[in-house]
Amino acid sequence: MIEQFALGDHIAMKKPHACGGNEWIVTRTGADVKLRCVQCGRVVMLDRGEFLRRARKNLTEGTERPDGQEN
Repeated sequence: MIEQFALGDHIAMKKPHACGGNEWIVTRTGADVKLRCVQCGRVVMLDRGEFLRRARKNLTEGTERPDGQEN
């Protein structure tokens, strides 16, 4: 389970997508989290609680940090 994520992060999910990939890019955050599959491009939205339960780890960090710090 991950604790922090931001726009542009690559996230590994617990279960693979139907296309076989399990890497997703965060494209929107808020009460809902919008994700795009890296392998096939499918876009899905999950509520924040469901996303946090399904996410395994943050593979790469994007450009925006929730606390305002830059990489």
